[in-house]
Amino acid sequence: MEEQLRGRYWHQGCPVDLSGLRALRVAYVDFGGRVRTGQLVVGKDVAAPLAGVFRRLYVLRFPIRHMQFSDMYGPKGAQPKDGDVTASFECRQAVPSPCTGGSGTGTWSNHSYGHAIDLNPVENPYVGCGMTRDATARKYTDRSRLRPGMVTPAVIEAFRSIGWGWGGSWSGSTKDYMHFSVNGH
Repeated sequence: MEEQLRGRYWHQGCPVDLSGLRALRVAYVDFGGRVRTGQLVVGKDVAAPLAGVFRRLYVLRFPIRHMQFSDMYGPKGAQPKDGDVTASFECRQAVPSPCTGGSGTGTWSNHSYGHAIDLNPVENPYVGCGMTRDATARKYTDRSRLRPGMVTPAVIEAFRSIGWGWGGSWSGSTKDYMHFSVNGH
């Protein structure tokens, strides 16, 4: 795991050392209804509670598009072209709203600690001022028409059961429908 993370996803100066991360293996259901085993890199302090959340998602048969270690951390050419990868750890700044623009906020993202999960980012886009940066996700900005892979109240409750918040409940015009984190941000 450490080899794949060094450089592009983890570097000196990140707020968590590699020893503070764990590779979490979970069963999930893909969009074809097949059972798969996926991996996420998460903070070691949240690995056990997140295993419980993903057991609940599995029981719900909530479909997840891609969640293999190589989907996120493998060579660029091997990563899914659709970008619909459920993932957690990435040492980076928090992303600013499309309303304000820019490339970073100057603060560490919860992903930098392994304390956030982005779930099916195409079906659950990051939206600000009614816009998303991902053209393939535009049809999912209308949250009134539930489609496979979109976050449901049962999914929100699974994360809430461990005290995590959902970016889709943020106040104002910016929503991060894919994002779950320890503090909701």
